[in-house]
Amino acid sequence: QVQLVESGGGLVQAGGSLRLSCVASGSTSYIKAMGWYRQAPGKERELVAIKIRGNFNTRYADSVQGRFTISSDRGQNSVYLQMNSLKPEDTAVYYCNARTVWQRDFWGQGTQVTVSS
Repeated sequence: QVQLVESGGGLVQAGGSLRLSCVASGSTSYIKAMGWYRQAPGKERELVAIKIRGNFNTRYADSVQGRFTISSDRGQNSVYLQMNSLKPEDTAVYYCNARTVWQRDFWGQGTQVTVSS
């Protein structure tokens, strides 16, 4: 089992910045990737950014490319999402995700990000 705890959401004006944090605990040695997803009201959950553990491979949704940056700490049990130039359409609940080597997904509780125009 992997437990994920997120923090850092909130309310920000358009053009502003927020930084989300996620700390993993439990069976963290089996994690192969960590990332962020988001779900806006009435929409499906979508990938925002993902980082493969142990290398520098990252992937971003086209809608956030160049504005958001995913990173991890040295121990790779924490992942961060720096969000710059936020837009109202970035408003959503953001979820931290960890995928294990057996392709099992674990999710955090979600943190609300609201961008006002």
